Amino acid sequence: MSLPDLRSRAEALGHSLPPLLAAAERLAQTVAWGEHGRRRAGRGDDFWQYRAAHPGDSYRAIDWRHSARSDGAYVREKEWQAAQRVTLWVDAGQSMQFSAGGRPPKADRAKLLALALAVLLLRAGEQVGLAGAEHPRAGKGQVLRLIEALATDLSGEDYAAPIPAFAPHGRAVLLSDFLGDLSAVERALAAAAAQGVRGLLLMVLDPAEEEFPFHGRTLFTSMGGSLSHETQSAADLRARYLSRLAERKARLADMARAAGWHFAAHHSGDSPQTALLWAYRALEAA
Repeated sequence: MSLPDLRSRAEALGHSLPPLLAAAERLAQTVAWGEHGRRRAGRGDDFWQYRAAHPGDSYRAIDWRHSARSDGAYVREKEWQAAQRVTLWVDAGQSMQFSAGGRPPKADRAKLLALALAVLLLRAGEQVGLAGAEHPRAGKGQVLRLIEALATDLSGEDYAAPIPAFAPHGRAVLLSDFLGDLSAVERALAAAAAQGVRGLLLMVLDPAEEEFPFHGRTLFTSMGGSLSHETQSAADLRARYLSRLAERKARLADMARAAGWHFAAHHSGDSPQTALLWAYRALEAA
């Protein structure tokens, strides 16, 4: 794709992103998030829980007032308050422009989920960035910077490779259809592991890619035009296609599990709320 074509697409996306931000804000509001807490002990001011004292706990750590009301000694723990650095990667490849049945492209859903998740995390005091474009930072203004980065993050390739630009010891979320070369995903996960980064793989598919509702003579062409296949009976390909897709999902799940990450698949025809809630909760557990 030529530079003028990329620029015109960037301008078109720029006009569509303000409504996308409004949609992301509305979507974020549907998720019950409350006061953010990682629910583990650490530095901070907010009380989390009392626990029984263990050998090795310092004398000062024991809450003597609470212990006096019980049969044993108890330690007062506080919640971890240090901000996480979360890096988002949204697949900018041409394959993400696919849509069927009048639905918006997969790229729109991936951007919506990424922005809504960023809104939730930034409200919780976390630092959020976009791989290869915007370093993780906190504050309301970061959402606008993320939108600008998403508007210019375009690729002429059919399938984009994840950008392994993560904040060390942070968290990462990769949103893609993952229909390209999975060795690129393996390399990204290996780079993440080397930096102590854990996170999520969220596969975004159009329902047609899951159902394969094609019959008769059909010409399949990749969104970028680099790949094509013509068949006289598309229905005969359905079983093999679905088997290959199931194998790909299983491999992604295995790769994520081996790296200590989480994996889920989401259809652009489904409600984005479920995917957002899963991502938010899984990110806290990562």
